Amino acid sequence: MTLSVDREIIYPDSDGQPMAENTLQYRWIVLIKENLELLFADNPEVFVAGDLLWYAVEGSPQIRFAPDVMVAFGRPKGDRGSYQQWKENNIAPQVVFEILSPGNRLKEMVKKLQFYDRYGVEEYYIYDPDSNELDGLLRQEGNLNVIEEMNGFASPRLGIRFVWTAETLEIYRPDGRKFLTTLELEQRAEQAAQRAEQEAQRAEQAAQLAAQEAQRAEQATQLAEQEAQRAEQATQRAEQATQLAEQATQRAERLAAQLRALGIVPDSEG
Repeated sequence: MTLSVDREIIYPDSDGQPMAENTLQYRWIVLIKENLELLFADNPEVFVAGDLLWYAVEGSPQIRFAPDVMVAFGRPKGDRGSYQQWKENNIAPQVVFEILSPGNRLKEMVKKLQFYDRYGVEEYYIYDPDSNELDGLLRQEGNLNVIEEMNGFASPRLGIRFVWTAETLEIYRPDGRKFLTTLELEQRAEQAAQRAEQEAQRAEQAAQLAAQEAQRAEQATQLAEQEAQRAEQATQRAEQATQLAEQATQRAERLAAQLRALGIVPDSEG
């Protein structure tokens, strides 16, 4: 009697190959991956990964590739050991990037193209940083077709724009901001923090000046109130003096009348 044993199919998380063959290739992979993650940071249903094995067919672990960068719309963010398409609602990554190195062979690149074309990639971008050559393919009428003009081309899915100069490739977000390295982003953040601190200092100085002006205004108000009080007191004293003068005049008139009644003519009338 023969016993059959069902063996669990293993989908390794690594193909044993390094993420990049040199620092230049690695820098470009990180640049694209990190900036795409920043671009879609607020969208929980966009998954971005670098050098992650993509298994396209359940039960066939040999049908796999690890794009340098891939983007899957409609899939949640989160850690994965590999991208097993049948566990991802059968959604294939829509956009992939490959950064070439001297070790890339034509046969391997043809196999990747066939894999991406067969299993549903919508946009495929290939950049060689050594020769500064950029190529792109876009799915049209069911197949990946070469994009004739890449300079200025905007990705339909990502919204990013490629600017291909004589020296290098530049990539821009939909809002016009350029893809930056982690170091450049850190420097920009530090500069922004410094500007914010300077603005806070200027605001504090302005607040202090405003407080000083308010104090001077309050002092001026107090001085004005004191001057008004002194003026009022002077007016009161003048009124009192007038009243005293009027009273003295009235007394003098009464005395003169009394003297006349006694037959005495006051000197002022003699």
